[in-house]
Amino acid sequence: MTTATKWHIGFALLLLATALVVGSLAAFAFLLPDGIALIPFRQLRPIHVSAALFWIISGATAGLVHFKRVEFGETRGSMLYTGFLVLWIGTILAVFGFYAVNQYGGREYWEFPPLLAVPLLFAWLLLMADYFRAWLKRTPDPPLYVWMWSTGLLFFLITFIEQNLYQIPWFRDNYLREITVQWKSNGSMVGAWNQMIYGTALYLMVKLSGDEGIARGRKVFIFWFLGLSNLMFNWGHHIYNVPTAGWIRHVAYGISMAEWIFLINIIQGFRAKMTEQRIHRNIITYRFLLASEFWVFLNLILALLMSIPAINRYTHGTHITVAHAMGTTIGINTMILLASIGTMLGMDALPDKERRWIKIGRRITTVSLLVFWFALIAAGLLKGYRSVALGMTDFQAMMQPVNNVLYVFAYAGLGVLLGLGIVVWAYFNRLLQPSS
Repeated sequence: MTTATKWHIGFALLLLATALVVGSLAAFAFLLPDGIALIPFRQLRPIHVSAALFWIISGATAGLVHFKRVEFGETRGSMLYTGFLVLWIGTILAVFGFYAVNQYGGREYWEFPPLLAVPLLFAWLLLMADYFRAWLKRTPDPPLYVWMWSTGLLFFLITFIEQNLYQIPWFRDNYLREITVQWKSNGSMVGAWNQMIYGTALYLMVKLSGDEGIARGRKVFIFWFLGLSNLMFNWGHHIYNVPTAGWIRHVAYGISMAEWIFLINIIQGFRAKMTEQRIHRNIITYRFLLASEFWVFLNLILALLMSIPAINRYTHGTHITVAHAMGTTIGINTMILLASIGTMLGMDALPDKERRWIKIGRRITTVSLLVFWFALIAAGLLKGYRSVALGMTDFQAMMQPVNNVLYVFAYAGLGVLLGLGIVVWAYFNRLLQPSS
């Protein structure tokens, strides 16, 4: 592992830790605005959201860069990658610097001043140049995860540019036009980083099982096609409140559900091919991948229910939407990324005593995240019932019992912070150890 990759991993883990700490502070700042919070919720929220967003993207690209070196037979890093890393880290630190002094100006999920999108764009172009330079050396018939990495990088560029179209007056002069493009691009961007993350998950499953057939064949390429379709069309249900044909939303939901079903099928096929010896040798990576399968299953059930129009009328825009997002971000993506980073750091080579802490952290996270997730669903159901069925318009009166449920969510969030904090601490300790 190169020094640059170590910095990449370390920065990604720091972003995860920041998202966890600030997220917990934000929850209590919302519930107790006149209480213990030293920083107001309106300032904590963008810090939390940006830290979580950049954690997902940074973690995804760290795995992609490291594993593509193995796949393409590279022996050293490149100046393109170093340039990407310097520009990427520097710009993200500038983002948090602007937040610290209450300087905003962007849009949802990207609330920093729009000018900072320029260095982020140039950083991404450097990363793509580094990747596709190596991509030219691929085998004539590469496995599926190579195609997933490639399309993820390309479509992230496309959706990032699309997300910034509001800076052109023609787009922002019409509210409906701007909000449609914003929601559409953000929904498609999720599909772009999922291509990179799921590609890395597939790579890990191939290496752990020793069976490259997992990444070849008609079934897995149908999964890739569904992933691309999801990336390009799943935004249909993100624009639920925008005037559009109902069939667009229904097709978008159907594509999203089909992709997850195939992902579960691939993980189950991987489990069937793992021997006890291989599981024991790669227990940390294996357990995090299984944890992601569990959360894919739960989120699939929730998303199927949310796709029913009669239910969506009550749930859209409530905490159930947040539960769906958190289940995906923490339960699926973060678990896969921790499997990826754990493999890069060689965590399975640690003595049992040290690995035991990661096991404890994962279990605390699983239990806490379940409580966290169900509390959000309960809060969403209560809010939806009071606002739609009872027709309540007084927001404070409507939210009073909802906030009682959100206390459960906030305290469960502390459990998620503790569990993932233990894992991040173990990973940092390993990262700081001198290379053998």
